[in-house]
Amino acid sequence: MSSSATPVLPFAQTLETISRLVTDPRLLKPRIGIVCGSGLSTLVSSLKDVVQLPYSQLQGFGESTVVGQKSVLAFGLMGKDNVPVVAMLGRFHPYEGHKPIVVTYGIRIMKRLGVKDVIITNAAGSLTPEIPVGTIVVIRDHFALPSLTGMNPSFGPLISPEYARFIPLGDAYSPRLRRLAFLASHYLNFDSSALAEGTYAWVAGPAYETPAEGRFLRNAGAHVVGMSTIPEVVAAREEKLEVMVLSLATNMVVIPDTYRSIKAEVEAELSGQRIKLPPVVTASHVEVLETGRQKAEAMRSLVERIVELIPKNS
Repeated sequence: MSSSATPVLPFAQTLETISRLVTDPRLLKPRIGIVCGSGLSTLVSSLKDVVQLPYSQLQGFGESTVVGQKSVLAFGLMGKDNVPVVAMLGRFHPYEGHKPIVVTYGIRIMKRLGVKDVIITNAAGSLTPEIPVGTIVVIRDHFALPSLTGMNPSFGPLISPEYARFIPLGDAYSPRLRRLAFLASHYLNFDSSALAEGTYAWVAGPAYETPAEGRFLRNAGAHVVGMSTIPEVVAAREEKLEVMVLSLATNMVVIPDTYRSIKAEVEAELSGQRIKLPPVVTASHVEVLETGRQKAEAMRSLVERIVELIPKNS
C-alpha cells in the first residue's frame, strides 16, 4: 500500500462492540467526552449506571502503561440531569511507543458516538510560582514543541478526504467551555485561587525537564508543562469538537535562579574551607500521583458541575 494511502481504521468494529456491550440505550449517545489524566481516573465515581469496557476489548485502542492510569472506556450518566458521558480512564502517549493514530483514536470514537464537547484533564508541572501545586489551570493556549520539531499528530495521510489538511488552532480552546469552568468553581464555593488560566507546553517526555528546558519553556510563555493532551486537542479540533483542557499542577518544575558551581566548591575545599552541599531537587512521578490523589475530589466535582452547566442543545 502506498505511504500516502488513506489509513483504514476499525471505527465500525469498535462501534459495533460498544453497541453490543453497552445495553442501556441512554448511554449509547454520549453528549460529552472526558479524558482522565494521571491520578484523575476517580472521575468515574461521578458516573451513575456506569459500564466500563477494557481497551483490550475495543479494536483500535492501545493499552495505557503509565502508573496511575487505567485502560478503560467508561459510559455513564453524570450530574443531576443525568447527562450521558463517555470517559477515557487512561490515555496513550507517543513516549509509550503508540503511534499518533492510536493516541488520538479515542477522541475520534467519541465523535462517532455523538460527542459534541470534550473535557480533557491532565497532570502537569508548574513553570511559575504564580501557579502553586494544587492549582487547576484552565488552558487558553498551547506551545507544542514536538509539533514544531517533527512530531505533529496530524502527520501522514488524511483519515478521510473530508478532513482539512491544515487545521487552524488559534481557536482550539473553547471560550464557552472555559467560562463554564469558572462559573462552576464559583458555584462550588472554591477559593478564587483554586483555578487559574494559562498556556500548556507539550513535550515528548518521558524524561522530566532539565532546568534549562524548564526555563526555556517559561520564557516562551508557558505556565505548565506535560507530556500529553495536545495530540488529543488537535484530533478533537479536526473532528470539529469543542475543547476544554484542565491541567492540575501536581509539581513544580525545578528551575533554579542560579547554578551550583562545582568549580567554586573545589577551590574552596582546596583552600581548607568547609563546604555545605546544597540538596539536589528533582521531579518525581510519585509526587505527581500524590497531588492527583489529594486534588481528585476537587477535579471530580469541578468536571461534574461543568457537565451540568453545558446546555443540552449547545
